[in-house]
Amino acid sequence: MARTVRASEADQDLGPLLDGDKVAWDRFVGRYARVIYAAVQRRLVPAGRSDGADDVAQDVFLRLCDKNFRLLRTYDPGRARLTTWLTVVSTSTAIDHLRRTSRATTPLDQVPEARIAVEPKVPERIKIPPDLLSPRQAVVLEMLYRRDMDVAEVAQVLAIDRQTVRSTHHKAMIKLRAHFQAELI
Repeated sequence: MARTVRASEADQDLGPLLDGDKVAWDRFVGRYARVIYAAVQRRLVPAGRSDGADDVAQDVFLRLCDKNFRLLRTYDPGRARLTTWLTVVSTSTAIDHLRRTSRATTPLDQVPEARIAVEPKVPERIKIPPDLLSPRQAVVLEMLYRRDMDVAEVAQVLAIDRQTVRSTHHKAMIKLRAHFQAELI
């Protein structure tokens, strides 16, 4: 039967370990490897990814000793038992692993068009009262928006200056905004 590690015992193990004692590190790994591996398995098995548990557990140990045990130095025995803290670190590492490995790796140009297709949205036709716009304003809006012509093309077809097209468009838009704003109130 495995013996339970008391918090004070765990704290005593960390002192020499953080000072770089190889024997303390080996003892730490031997004592907590099962806890770490079990936490990793609890996250990977439901995702159908248990084959990567050894690698993820190894990543946990690498995180713990990386940069002169920076992560391990953040452990606070006043907040949780070491096993609880290691479980949280192991679970986070497993989640990070799942996120990294579950990203789509298929290039976009190889994804079937039907899978990424979007339904085209047909704009709703707006009913404009017949007396609202002048005949010139109605023609300019028709050419700009329904026929998708640019200002230069409209000016050429109507034999008017480009600035006249812009001014007519601007005045028509002011009338339309005022009309539809009044409908909302």
